[in-house]
Amino acid sequence: MEDYEAQEVEFWAKLEEEGMSRSSMLRRSAAAAFGLTIMGSASTALGATRARLAGPPTVETKAGLALLVKNAKKEGHLNTIALPPDWANYGEMISTFSKKYGIPITNDNPDGSSAQENEAIRSLKGDSRAPDVVDVSLSFAIAGANEGLYAKYFNTNYKTIPRALKDTRGYWMGDYWGAVSIGYNKSLVSNPPKTWKDLTKPEYKGKVAMNGSPLSSGSAIAGVFAATLGAGGTLSDVGPGIDFFAALKKSGNFIPVQTTPQTVASGQTPISIDWDYNNLAYVKEFPAANWGVSIPSDGVYAAYYAQAINATAPHPWAARLWEEFCYSDQGQLIWLKGFSHPARFNDLAQRKVLPKNLLAALPSSALYAKVKFASLSQQTKAKAKIASDWPSKVG
Repeated sequence: MEDYEAQEVEFWAKLEEEGMSRSSMLRRSAAAAFGLTIMGSASTALGATRARLAGPPTVETKAGLALLVKNAKKEGHLNTIALPPDWANYGEMISTFSKKYGIPITNDNPDGSSAQENEAIRSLKGDSRAPDVVDVSLSFAIAGANEGLYAKYFNTNYKTIPRALKDTRGYWMGDYWGAVSIGYNKSLVSNPPKTWKDLTKPEYKGKVAMNGSPLSSGSAIAGVFAATLGAGGTLSDVGPGIDFFAALKKSGNFIPVQTTPQTVASGQTPISIDWDYNNLAYVKEFPAANWGVSIPSDGVYAAYYAQAINATAPHPWAARLWEEFCYSDQGQLIWLKGFSHPARFNDLAQRKVLPKNLLAALPSSALYAKVKFASLSQQTKAKAKIASDWPSKVG
């Protein structure tokens, strides 16, 4: 396990260096905004709550955290959105938070997309049902921050999140990342696909599906990026990935059914392009499906999701307490237990608090050593390319 941890530490160190260029456009406007707000008196903090766009101040002391917990409990509720219980172990994350603080959670539209999360902030503004927090893919996090949908907040462990995985203004922070994988029903697929090229074989006709549509889903956008690499392209142009799926559809291999836990369990989607943490969770969750997982060696792509707080959250204190919990060691290990790589993995590894049994449950570290991430500009460019070409080429 030491070798695995060493590789991960080296990987994150490199990613932090890359982050200097990836987040340069964000830093231009960050200089004046960046900084931790020192918590003042309780009356000052409560006054800040009334200013919803600013929200409660950043927690810096144990006394500040105690005040945060106290006021979150007064609010007595938290609204989340688009968090499937079997996605990155969110079921345990939600139940553990509620039990720890005695705050019930309403998780609306659990199978919703990142686009729907941002839309809920817009359409439910001023409504008690509005989401307090969202978990969206990078491109939607950037768009939401630029639109003013999110509140600024620096959680206690902000400094241990790699620079490449956070908005330096405090509007969003990467929470966990996963690699695109191929899941398959061993009972229905006798010759499991191991590469993107394998998926073009005639034997997979009517069997290949994807989690969501790249027009609205971060996981599907990642699938297009990964397919682009598998087709010999680069992250700067996802055209080859779009063409790959167009050809896959023309051959009849790619089906218009979007993967869900239900389609996996029923056998409706025998082969599923999805995050590694989703496919790995299905192995144990649906034993009757006889599910297997592979990381396609000819195109290893990963991406992260980001946490953000609704600027007009109906429960602003509970929203910030949720962020504190998610980025605590306890919360980060809950995500790792769900087969995802938490944002603070490097910090946890350096402090040697990563359980060896959780590391052993992940695929070979040699595969993850080949992983590629898209920059902010590449993400933006890819989203525009997909919006332009996917409807006419794939549908």
